[in-house]
Amino acid sequence: MRISAMESSSTGTAAGGARRQATRQKLYEAAVTLIAEQGFSATTVDEIAERAGVAKGTVYYNFASKNDLFEELLRHGVGLLTESLRTAAETTEERGGTRVEALDAMIRAGLVFIDRYPAFTQLYVAELWRTNRTWQSTLMVVRREAVAVVENVLREGVERGELSAEIDVPLTAAAMVGMVLVAALDWQSFQSERSLDDVHSALSLLLRGRVSGNR
Repeated sequence: MRISAMESSSTGTAAGGARRQATRQKLYEAAVTLIAEQGFSATTVDEIAERAGVAKGTVYYNFASKNDLFEELLRHGVGLLTESLRTAAETTEERGGTRVEALDAMIRAGLVFIDRYPAFTQLYVAELWRTNRTWQSTLMVVRREAVAVVENVLREGVERGELSAEIDVPLTAAAMVGMVLVAALDWQSFQSERSLDDVHSALSLLLRGRVSGNR
């Protein structure tokens, strides 16, 4: 499952840097696919190199170890998710939408990301529950960055009077991110016949407080 690289903000990126990024991209894709198939411990550097179509030495040229590769993969993937959430919020703001509409757009952006990168999402969710990994601190940092984007929109909604001042912003933000992750994985695993629009509509009702039937 392809984990697309974010575009560089510099127009003068050297050709060598672009080639290295392309190589890292191949390694990310190979690693996420293999680890999703057989687990982290069972996946070897040789297998990653073979799947990526590069020499084993190329893996170690780009990453100090398999652990380092996986840590950077997590950082890269969650960074893409964070950026997609931020873009959804900013786009809504630019067209004059409310903060509730921004949250709804972020839910959709999260679903689109997960639909595009299901293997990475499964790995990410699984790793959140592990405590014995060397990259645990990195994972907590990037998770915090993703949740913080949602927190900012919630706070703005409270300040503007769109949302109740009684909202526990940190917990609500974490709950929203978790809701999207779990609902999307359940959708893909057990309700794959449903469309993305259908799943987004269901979560949108939750966001707007209409589960009880109140309008």
